[in-house]
Amino acid sequence: MGTKKQRLYIILCGIFLTNAIIAEVIGAKIFSLNETLGLDIQGFSFLGMDMGFALSAGTLNWPIVFIISDVINEYFGKKGVKFISYLTAALITFSFVIIYLAVYVSPAQFWLDVNSADSQGNPININEGFKMIFRQGMGIIIGSIMAFLIGQILDALVFHKLRRITQNRMVWLRATGSTLFSQFIDSFVVLFIAFFVFGNWSIQQVIQVGTNNYLYKFAIAILLTPLIYLAHYLIDGWLGKEHSDELIEEATGEL
Repeated sequence: MGTKKQRLYIILCGIFLTNAIIAEVIGAKIFSLNETLGLDIQGFSFLGMDMGFALSAGTLNWPIVFIISDVINEYFGKKGVKFISYLTAALITFSFVIIYLAVYVSPAQFWLDVNSADSQGNPININEGFKMIFRQGMGIIIGSIMAFLIGQILDALVFHKLRRITQNRMVWLRATGSTLFSQFIDSFVVLFIAFFVFGNWSIQQVIQVGTNNYLYKFAIAILLTPLIYLAHYLIDGWLGKEHSDELIEEATGEL
């Protein structure tokens, strides 16, 4: 089963990888946060745009990705983060290839027949619905992978820059600070490439949804900061404080 250090890295990478791929798959859906929560925030605008807080569904579990990324950064350094980031990008690409195959294989007629109406009895084409949900254009694939890699690399660099400045103190600053910086870039890159360069969105729509995504990620990053300390507590308890500190020192030694 390997050492506790190896098992810890595998567990963290598994959580990171699973949530990153899920976020990419569901990211094509844009939902209204205020309507979901039953809030009335009409009339609030930003740069002349209606801020109805339309968000990519990928933001729902993306906070888990950047929390785990910071934990990996803390204990396994830049090399640990880069390895899982490159592996995740490769597996996201593989996932999209399989999705393409699933979209373009011919549907069975009986499947179309038994799913010919929705729950209200309205006629639907289940295969077209499947295509609309899962079909990922080249722009979304390129945008997603580029945004993911740029965000992760920036997160690692800023994390370790702040670690050097604070001399391994103030975990909250390097964890939250690196996340806020990297996610600002990530929030706009994927939308710009996927929906402006390759899609039919206006630049105003890209700015609006990108701003919404970032505001959400900003708030969640602040709110979930205590989880970084909880992760430290759990890892210290599992590895032992001495071994845990050794891992952090090894990660710090990369600077």
